[in-house]
Amino acid sequence: QVQLAESGGGLVQAGGSLRLSCATSGDTLSNYVMGWFHQAPGKEREFVAAISRGGRNTDYADSVKGRFTISRDNANNTVYLQMNSLKPEDTAVYYCAAQRRTLRVAKDQGEYEYWGQGTQVTVSS
Repeated sequence: QVQLAESGGGLVQAGGSLRLSCATSGDTLSNYVMGWFHQAPGKEREFVAAISRGGRNTDYADSVKGRFTISRDNANNTVYLQMNSLKPEDTAVYYCAAQRRTLRVAKDQGEYEYWGQGTQVTVSS
């Protein structure tokens, strides 16, 4: 099974950018649809973005469309989330997730089988 490890979080001012990375190991990355989710304090974990196995298809939460970009490098076993024009409401722990049961670029966290430990993103106003 695949193991996931997020990195790249930190503190940034509103309007700034961060790039999160999800390094994978233990299995071939191209076998998995990949997703990013976030969880703000006191709130449930929510969908942010997802990408198909080959990278051709993507989907985003409405709140991040036009600001965030998900991408993957299957050869280097890494998935990325480029976050631009960050807002204080983007503050959350960001999780990388993987699923290989379907080809669907899913928004439902219940469809994802494997999860990383998360990386904190804090956006100051």
